[in-house]
Order: sequence, then C-alpha cells, then structure tokens
Amino acid sequence: MKKKLISAVLCGVMAASMLAGCGDIETASEPASDSSDSAAVADDAASAASGDSADADAAGSASSEAAPTAVTTAGDPNGTHMEMWSFVEAHNNFYAKMLDQWNKENPDRTLEITFTTYPYGDMHQKLLMSLQTGEGAPDLCDVEMGQVPNIYEGLDTWLYPLDDAMAPYKADMLASRLDAYKGSDGKQYGAPFHVGATVMYWNMAELEKYGITKDDVDAVTTWDDYTALGKKYVAARGEDGKFFTSVDTGGTDWMWLAMAEYGEDWTGGFDGTANVQLDSVKKMLTMQQGWLKDKVAEVSPDGHVDLEAGYQNILDHNIVSFPKALWYMSRFINYMPEEKGNWYITKCPVFEAGQKCSVGIGGTGTVVTQQSKDAKLAADFLCFAKMSPEGEQSIWNDLGFDVCNTSLWTDDKFAHDKTNQYNAFFQDYPYDVLASIKDQIGTVMTVKISPTINEQMCTTTLNEVLEDGTSVDDALKEAQDAVELEE
Repeated sequence: MKKKLISAVLCGVMAASMLAGCGDIETASEPASDSSDSAAVADDAASAASGDSADADAAGSASSEAAPTAVTTAGDPNGTHMEMWSFVEAHNNFYAKMLDQWNKENPDRTLEITFTTYPYGDMHQKLLMSLQTGEGAPDLCDVEMGQVPNIYEGLDTWLYPLDDAMAPYKADMLASRLDAYKGSDGKQYGAPFHVGATVMYWNMAELEKYGITKDDVDAVTTWDDYTALGKKYVAARGEDGKFFTSVDTGGTDWMWLAMAEYGEDWTGGFDGTANVQLDSVKKMLTMQQGWLKDKVAEVSPDGHVDLEAGYQNILDHNIVSFPKALWYMSRFINYMPEEKGNWYITKCPVFEAGQKCSVGIGGTGTVVTQQSKDAKLAADFLCFAKMSPEGEQSIWNDLGFDVCNTSLWTDDKFAHDKTNQYNAFFQDYPYDVLASIKDQIGTVMTVKISPTINEQMCTTTLNEVLEDGTSVDDALKEAQDAVELEE
C-alpha cells in the first residue's frame, strides 16, 4: 500500500467530519435509527485524522483487518451470494428488508447477501484499498459523500455504472441529486438515499409568544426579510442569551446554501478551478457578521446544530430558527421529542428574487464494484432497493429521509400519511414543502478538492470571520491561497 494512498484516505476521513452538511459527517446526517452510531463514527474519523503520516502503512495494514461491528446474512440460500458493506447498521437492516421484497418479485434472480457493518473510517479505508489492489472488495458498498472523490477515482475500472439499472426509475428521480453521484466521465456510480434538501425550521410555539405569527414567517422570502424578522423577535424578547438563529464554524451548510442560490460552486466541479472567493460566500459571511453584531445570531455551540450542545441549545429555546437539510427531522424525534408540535418547516429565504432556495446536503451513495460476481444483478437489486416506490416508502418510514423519487412527493397516501412519525411531529407536511421547491434545489459538487476546502473553512476561515471578526475578504484570500497550494 502506497503511503500516498493512505494519506489521501486519512485526509478524506478527517475532512468528511467537516463536509457541509451531513452535518458534518454523513452518518451524523442519518436518521434516529442511525444516530446511536453517530458518535462512534465521529470518533473513528477523528482517530483516523490524527494518525501520523509516518505510520500510514501500519495504519493501512491495521485497517485492512478492521473488525466489523455487525454481520448478518439474509435472503435465499439457493440464490446468488453477495457481500455488502456499510458503516451504519440501520442501512444494512434496510437493505435486508428490501432483499426479501426483491426475492419475492424476482424468483429467477434471487440473492443471499451477507451484510457487514464496519466503523466509518475503517470501512472506507478497507474499500479503497481493495479497489486499488483489485481484490477483496464487496459486491455492493455504501460510500459517504465526503469519500466520493476517493472511491470514484478509478471510475468504471473500479465501479460498475448504474445507468442501465436505474433506467426504469430515472424519470421520477430528482436529477440534481443523481448528478451529485456521477463520476467525471458522466456515468452514474452511486445510488442516493435522499435529497437532503435544505429547508428552514421555525419554532412557532416560541415565536408566537412574542407576537410573531405563521403569516409573518410565510412572508419571509429574502434574507433581508429574515434579518428584519430576527431583529423584531430579539427586540420583543429582550433577553440576554436568546437569539433568532445561530451561525456555524464547524460546518459549511450556510455557504452551500448561498452558493446554490447564486448558482456557484467553490470546487469548480470536475473541470474547473477551485475558488472560495465567491460573491455568494462573501454575501453570506458578511450578513452573518452583521447578525452577530446585532445579537440576532450567536455562534453555534460546538460549531453547528447537529451535535449534543446544538440539540440542547434548541431545547433551551436559545435559537428559534435555522436552515438544515430535511434529514434533520430525525434529530428532533431522537434527541428533542418534547418539541413535538412546536416546529414549522418552510423553504429558505433567498438573496434575490428568482434564485434557487435550497441545496442538497449530505448523503450516502451506494456503489457496485467491478469485483462483484454478478455486477448487473447487484446493480438491479440496488436500484430497486433505493429508487423503486417500494424502496422509497421504506426509506421514508424507516429511515426518515426525504426520498429522491419525486412521484411520491404529491402522493397523498405517502406524503400525508398521519401515521408517519415525521408527518406527525411537525406543524406542516414536509413533502408539501419539498414539492414546492422541486425545481429550486441546487447542487454543490464533491470532488477531489472538496476535503481541502472544507478543512480550511471549518478549521480556520469560519472561525476567523465569525469568532474573531476578521475581514471577510482577507479571510477568504487566505483560504484561497491555502486551497491553491493543494490543487
């Protein structure tokens, strides 16, 4: 194993903990059933990131023998046997459930699959090494968004394209989300779990105590409107330590949202040049500095709202609104159940009328490897599990993700099912909001330079701007210089 390869993996694992959105690491964006794994995943990432480069070969050797946390075999013993890896046990439970359905509907193509769950860092390192060496890879494997640049490096020499397998479902799938899991050759390599659409969460029960109504919230269309409402709330409450919102130093969700609104992407995509000195980023950071100065916002405890201190901050009603992906609904159910019935969901404000108002954040793209004993069968099963109406129903009910199959968003039995715990928790139906922004969900690509950008932003730039009050232009120039050193 080359030290360069191991170094790339370790860097990716470290940066994944800061990658926009999934709160900040993909499993941390998973639903309630996954949340018990979140702390362990974060610890794995931190441990991998702290490894000394001089010990890279030893670390790689150790990780190749990583011990699984769970192993389960399901399906037809007489069917084709396959291996599948994930870093979240709840994902493997979902796949096992869909395997039973697949075998019932495809008696001539049945499968038996051994599902193995590994710690986050160990699994991605093990997968990358097996792809690099050409042996030992599973038939199917989950890949967290922050690891996509590493795992996609071999393109179709490592991974099996899913384009043919997803053809029966593609017309109903959200194109912008599929695009996030394409390779630089334009082929589809990953099947997504969710849209991860960014929306605004509002504590209406608390806002109404201070004279702010749902009509006031619905009237917010621009960030200027949002700022004005925030000032109104803070003035009406008049209490130290109570704010309208919080801003993040440990995650770049706000920046991704701003970029999506202006149609910008600091990575430059597959063919462009990275540039963090974008107007969208400058506007967002400048606005946030103003919020901090005016006491409209505070810096999020522990850096963002998707950690224990963030949940407690919400429970203490220290903030009453914030943008986050729809997968954050599970955080309320899992960590803040007492808030049931208090919260309202809307689309996000924009800087200028007509802009897109959301961005897909986080995600796990499941892949089929070229080492599979029957890659076509594996791909057909995978796309059935994650793209068919049956699969999407299970993803919503069991995992709490906003599904990518748009035909379901306006299906009353699906979107307005009052027995669904997520529909029952909030004051409005999440899919009504999602359907209203169907064509307004932007994409920021995850490519080779993404980990470098996110590491720089989350370890240095955001702290300089939001904690220290450094000039936005100066901080972004420093960040750009650092990014260019790595390009």
